[in-house]
Amino acid sequence: MRIYRDYRAVPATAKGASAPIGNFDGVHLGHQAVIDLARGAADAPLGILTFAPHPREYFAPDAPPFRLMSPAARANRLAKLGVDLLFELPFDADMAAHSPREFAQEVIADGLGLSHVVVGRDFCFGQGRKGTADMLQGFGAEMGFDVTISDLVSGGAGEISSTAIRAALSRGAPREAAAMLGHWHRIEGQIIKGFQRGRELGYPTANINIDGLHPPRFGVYAVLAEVLNGPHAGQYTGAASLGVRPMFDGEQANLETFLFDFSGDLYGADISVALVEYLRPEETFPSLEAFIAQMDADCDRARGVLAAL
Repeated sequence: MRIYRDYRAVPATAKGASAPIGNFDGVHLGHQAVIDLARGAADAPLGILTFAPHPREYFAPDAPPFRLMSPAARANRLAKLGVDLLFELPFDADMAAHSPREFAQEVIADGLGLSHVVVGRDFCFGQGRKGTADMLQGFGAEMGFDVTISDLVSGGAGEISSTAIRAALSRGAPREAAAMLGHWHRIEGQIIKGFQRGRELGYPTANINIDGLHPPRFGVYAVLAEVLNGPHAGQYTGAASLGVRPMFDGEQANLETFLFDFSGDLYGADISVALVEYLRPEETFPSLEAFIAQMDADCDRARGVLAAL
């Protein structure tokens, strides 16, 4: 997958794509349906038009974290879906100032040279979100690109949305989130060096921070993990603790993953951790012995959950 971040510098070889437009946070089943419409609607390369940062982060930088995935994780997921071209444009003051007509002409038609775009029925764009899906369809007829307007996708429990997925994760219900995502919810990042307390307790962990991401319910999870690069790249099972480590008076939330039946140095590698089942909340214990006994029990339970998948 080729990635372009400047709509003014897209080569001729990357023009003519069929692309849905959106933020694609989570790349859930609704997003996948829109991507499939773009894939099947035109004899053209499959592209994605999205933004980084998310417009909501630009307009409300001090709001609580809400993203389900980082831009890098989103790119990884889109590549797995067969996307050829990712147009990940910066959302900044210049982009926010584009009128709907300017966005259609300068970004879609002239800059990216898209042949076909797909948007949801509730799509809004341009300065002040004044542009609508129907307005974009009119611009397309005038400027030379086709527009398909997609209806919202619903699941068994109602409309599928990033908001509903965040709510499920906040409840500690990763399987509910997965049913809307069409895949496990994953937290991805580079493995960082922690305080190495887990190593001292016999449970060395691969630690990643969750800065900027919507935090799922804090606690212990059964997980599937993929080390994405380095000498130990591959698939693993494990148990992970998400939160602030109250047993050790922690403050910075992160994800600490213990990989079953693994030994080796993972520092600096990238890891993708899928939350499968919530096992218990964070808690403190009267002694390190009690804490270790609980970790033993957590890992036994996680092994059972994962063996049943």
